[in-house]
Amino acid sequence: MTAATTQAGGSGLRDALRQSPPLIWASLYFFCLLSGYYVLRPVREAMAASADLQTLFPSALIAWFAGHGIALQDFVLQFLFTCVFLIMLVMQPLYGALVSRYPRRVFLPVVYGFFIATLLGFYVLFDSGVPGRGMAFFFWITVFNLFAVAVFWSFMADVFSNTQARAFYGYIGAAGTIGAFLGPIITSALVQRVGIANLMLVSAGFLCVCLFCIWRLRLWAVAREQDQQLVSGETPMGGSVLDGLKLIAREPLLRWLALMVLFGVGVGTLLYNEQAAIVRRLYTDPAASTAFFSRVDLAVNALTLLMQLGLTRWLLSRYGIAPALLIPGFAIIVGFSVLAASPLPLLVAMVQVMTRASEFSLAKPARETLYTRVDRQWRYKAGAAIDTVVYRGADLSFAWVHKGLSLFGSHVLFAGGLVVAGLMTFAAFGLLREEKKLPAERPE
Repeated sequence: MTAATTQAGGSGLRDALRQSPPLIWASLYFFCLLSGYYVLRPVREAMAASADLQTLFPSALIAWFAGHGIALQDFVLQFLFTCVFLIMLVMQPLYGALVSRYPRRVFLPVVYGFFIATLLGFYVLFDSGVPGRGMAFFFWITVFNLFAVAVFWSFMADVFSNTQARAFYGYIGAAGTIGAFLGPIITSALVQRVGIANLMLVSAGFLCVCLFCIWRLRLWAVAREQDQQLVSGETPMGGSVLDGLKLIAREPLLRWLALMVLFGVGVGTLLYNEQAAIVRRLYTDPAASTAFFSRVDLAVNALTLLMQLGLTRWLLSRYGIAPALLIPGFAIIVGFSVLAASPLPLLVAMVQVMTRASEFSLAKPARETLYTRVDRQWRYKAGAAIDTVVYRGADLSFAWVHKGLSLFGSHVLFAGGLVVAGLMTFAAFGLLREEKKLPAERPE
């Protein structure tokens, strides 16, 4: 049975798995992808929050800043996010060239093969204690997270129809959340026993399983394209390497989507930077801060999993994407209102958990279902541009916004965040207006 001929009905996960064999492989794929990422995410957080500049930055860079009278330790996140954005500006055309000139069966393995190879390189860097390894790793894992996940969801839109996406994406997301739940557990259990370097090998093993899942899922993607007479992903898309950015500029739906992502990332960045500042004051040992961030990740993933299994499928299947896009916005507005009145460290962590959980369980699956109703240029080019350049541009912008607002205290910072949350919700309404103009899905 192909994905194209599978009906999206069924009373639960067991029925869904029986009806749709590709759901099993998609779930395993996302499970391994997020397991591999979340094994390493606490390492990134610890590196960014580290007070040891020699671990984070190369000696020459520290000396350059000191020679110009700049205290690098006061601009750690701003410097990192600025560099990440510049890296994204370089990587996006390279990715655009890859997906334009090569078929799906080539560029998907190339993307993941590249990340596996570089993980082996980081094993050597961390094992030998090379100065500046923290900065290089921060850059790498930020790029990895965005490109690897963006490619995953674009590929899922090749495999599943819109009806299936609304029924199945909650389950796929839940599988990823279980992986994200497992990753920090692995890190907490192993990091002080085997060291950070060996975590790179653990993550690389998970990505190898992802490659096998891609090989299996491609069969159903080809079958769906043939059954529905869609443009084949087995031929290069062609076009310009900058088509993704051009599509965003030209298409109203993509513009609203980009704005929603921009302000959504802004909310998260303000929280992330404030949390990092708190951890920097409270923890001086990288292993201790890594353990703290892993506990935060566990809380996020536990809440996300509960929502994905109990709420996401029901909302998307019965009411469409509107509630899944709007509920997170209103919840974040409430959270930032509380923080503006009482910015206690515990409340910051709690709102961080709520913000990330609502994004992963509701807003992200809802946005991704849109790509099942548009052509492959929108999925692989515009979608990737939003998830990389727009995403990291927002990170960069709001890292500096945080730096400015923090000068006036936490109350002012979170009041500014409340405005950003309101703009994100406004963009969600704009996106919903444009979504209604999309053509109806072909009957299966």
